[in-house]
Amino acid sequence: MNPKAISPKGAPDFWRPRYPLVDILRGTAIVMMAVYHFTFDLRYYGVIDSDFNHDPFWLGFRTLIVSLFLGLAGVSLHLATAQGIRWRPYLRRLSLVAGCAVLVSLASYIMFPRSMIFFGILHFIAVASVLGLLFVRLFWGNLALGIGLLALGLRFKHAWFDQPAWQWLGLMTHKPVTEDYVPLLPWFGVVLIGLFLGRLVYSGGDAPAFARWRGEQPVARLLAWGGKHSLMIYMLHQPVFFAILYVFLGK
Repeated sequence: MNPKAISPKGAPDFWRPRYPLVDILRGTAIVMMAVYHFTFDLRYYGVIDSDFNHDPFWLGFRTLIVSLFLGLAGVSLHLATAQGIRWRPYLRRLSLVAGCAVLVSLASYIMFPRSMIFFGILHFIAVASVLGLLFVRLFWGNLALGIGLLALGLRFKHAWFDQPAWQWLGLMTHKPVTEDYVPLLPWFGVVLIGLFLGRLVYSGGDAPAFARWRGEQPVARLLAWGGKHSLMIYMLHQPVFFAILYVFLGK
């Protein structure tokens, strides 16, 4: 265990330390996601006219957000399993993420019945959290596999994957009609690269200085708080945004 990670005195052997930089980066992704979704909501209510499906800026911004979330998911998976898997908290967290994914699908079906979310970012994280266990002991292999899966997912397309039952895998010839789509390929490659980076940075003795940064500034502490509670914020931010816009716009 990295002695520079935050841990209470007398913590038991099974206690897992938190790494503030990981929380801060995840909190940053949460802020970026909130900006993206609030702008999307403004478009939904007709306040602005932005093309989220074709504008290179918004496509790139979304790619950056998802990449940050999923890369950190890989880093976190390494940190959670480096000293062995604690199955009870792992299964509790997995159940929570899967349950939230179901709620997202139901809510999206109510609001967007023709473009409901059937495999968004939470669905992906639930599946990747299970598949990722098969790769946690690899090191450089995860980097090679991650790059390979990225290349496969971005370059290879086949009509067979257009069938509804296989659309969650990716490799489709067209994007399905859905409000959020994070298929297994190419995105699982980002998780594997995150696993590699987690082991590279947080294993083999003391972590480098940048990884031990604790971020005591108010903004950093706020971002770290957001990173620790990212799932709660993810589930609540859109209802809050819609309520605010409903009040101010009367729609």
